[in-house]
Amino acid sequence: MFKFSVPNMSCGHCTASIQKAIMAADPDATVSCDLTGRIVDVDSTLDETALAAAIRDAGYRSEKLAEVQ
Repeated sequence: MFKFSVPNMSCGHCTASIQKAIMAADPDATVSCDLTGRIVDVDSTLDETALAAAIRDAGYRSEKLAEVQ
């Protein structure tokens, strides 16, 4: 599981766009967005680089906070 900070995620449309982009890259991923903390948790077989690229493709800058085993 990966945890990303997405500072410019500010509304439900943002979270939907990010979830859609990650799910397009990995349909089996589990994505949870915390709008208040501007944190995205992702459980995926993709690596950090691919997940960050999916978030970037959705139009958002991200920074990996943690990788939880």
